[in-house]
Amino acid sequence: MKVVIPGGTGHLGRVLSRVLAARGDEVVVLTRREAAPEPGVRHVRWDGRGAGPWTGEIDGSDVVLNLAGRSVNCRYTRANLREMWNSRIDSARVVGGAIERAARPPRVWLQMSTATIYAHRFDAPNDEATGILGGGEPGVPAYWAYSVDLARAWEREQELAATPHTRKVALRTAMVMSPEPGGAFEMLLRLTKLGLGGPVAGGGQYLSWIHEDDLVRALDLLVTRDDVSGPVNLAAPEPLPYRDFLRALRAAAGVPFGLPATRWMAEVGAFVLRSDSELLLKSRRVVPGRLVAAGFVFEYPEWAAAAEDLVRRTRSLSRVTG
Repeated sequence: MKVVIPGGTGHLGRVLSRVLAARGDEVVVLTRREAAPEPGVRHVRWDGRGAGPWTGEIDGSDVVLNLAGRSVNCRYTRANLREMWNSRIDSARVVGGAIERAARPPRVWLQMSTATIYAHRFDAPNDEATGILGGGEPGVPAYWAYSVDLARAWEREQELAATPHTRKVALRTAMVMSPEPGGAFEMLLRLTKLGLGGPVAGGGQYLSWIHEDDLVRALDLLVTRDDVSGPVNLAAPEPLPYRDFLRALRAAAGVPFGLPATRWMAEVGAFVLRSDSELLLKSRRVVPGRLVAAGFVFEYPEWAAAAEDLVRRTRSLSRVTG
């Protein structure tokens, strides 16, 4: 199977490329910059904005998995927000155009989206059928609506693409937990080991997550199931409040305590880390309605077991690389 991954040099792209190449798939990563060699992976240059020789890789491929887009783990300055918007919308548009023009279009286009599209809420989980999209919630900073607007526009570009021979799936992805360096889990584990893994702003906000193994298996299902298209939540079935999430992580890491942080402390910490407090404070209570309905069975449905596995893998990786 030939898989083309626009924007595949980031954390998630490295995870997926390694797995796909290891099992014998032909993996082509489209990248804006020079990339370190990876076994079984070809890197092809593109700019993410216009057609070019890279479109030949999509013609005749089996799967396009578009991960392109600037990381949201940054300060929400005007320049960064503009780059986040352009890198997502432009890349989705040009990928769609390449598929439209392909003589042999791929059978499926998996387009990265985000669980952040749903509303900040505590009362009930958001699935694809009954979930409430965000953007107008009372009592939250007005600028949080930008993330929702971006997610809607991102998905809209895929919807608008005229690809009658290519099935389209929008991946509303929760926080991916992986021992791969550079991801969210590495940061959370580091803070936990420093004694900073306590509840933030009370810790009642929900955190949705998915173990990397389940993510890979879910993508496999979405490639093979011709009856599944449109938005799909990639999240474990048990989101949990941030305080409980961190308590389980501390237990897995053998850390007896975690200092709590108030809301203003979270704002200061986000500023120091050149990130934004929305990533900590927004309640993302997202569940995988369509995956479960399609018969998907999670290997890691609960966070405690997932955290233990990820801590163990991180220690093993540290011993190998150290």
